[in-house]
Amino acid sequence: MLPNLAVGVPYALIMLVAVFVSWFLNRKMQQGLPLGRRERLGIALGAFCGSMIGAKIPYLLADWEGMLSGRAWFADGKTILFGMVGGYFGVEIAKAILEVRIKTGDSFVVPVAVGIAIGRLACFQVGCCYGTPTDLPWGVVFHDNLPRHPTQLYETVFHLVAAAILWELRRRQLFRGQLIKLYFLAYFAYRFATEWIRPEPRFCGGTLLGTVRRFVVG
Repeated sequence: MLPNLAVGVPYALIMLVAVFVSWFLNRKMQQGLPLGRRERLGIALGAFCGSMIGAKIPYLLADWEGMLSGRAWFADGKTILFGMVGGYFGVEIAKAILEVRIKTGDSFVVPVAVGIAIGRLACFQVGCCYGTPTDLPWGVVFHDNLPRHPTQLYETVFHLVAAAILWELRRRQLFRGQLIKLYFLAYFAYRFATEWIRPEPRFCGGTLLGTVRRFVVG
C-alpha cells in the first residue's frame, strides 16, 4: 500500500535521514581503507543497486506479468532480507569489476544496521509491516482498530543493539572480516524467531512455501 500524501512526506523524510546517516557513517568507517574515489563510488553504487534489485525479487517472481511489463518494478513492496543479500552481492560484483581485493564488509555493517533501524521508524510511521494482534500494554492500533505488536519498533531496537555490539567488536578488532556475515546470521535468526508475531499471508494453503514466503517478505 502506498502512503497517502498526509503521511507520505514524513515517511520520505525519515527514509532520507536513514540514507544520509548510513552514508555519513560509511564514509567515516571507510577512512582507513586503501580505496580511491573511483573504487568507493563503484562499491557504493554496487551496494545500492544490489539492495534495490534484491529487495524486489520476491515480488517480481510472484508477478511475472508485472515484471515483464515493468509495472512490478515500480509497485509498492520490498523485503529487507533480500535487500541485504542483494546489497552484499552487489558490493562483491562491484569489487570484482574494480579489482578490489581487500575486505570491505566490516565498514558497511554498522551503517547498514543504523540505516535499517531508522528506516523501520518510517514503516511504523506509515503503518506498514506491523505484527499480529496483542493484549500487551504496548500494542499499537494501526488501520484496523486492533492493538498489534509494533514489530517495526522491535526491529529498530534489534538493529540499534546490533550496531552497538558490532561497533564494539570492530573497535576491539574481533571477528575481523566477518562482521557483516555475523550481522546477517543474527538478523536471519531474529526474523525466524519472531515470525510467530507477524501476520501470515494467505498463500499456497499454509504450506511450507507459504512459510518461506512469510519469512522473506517484509
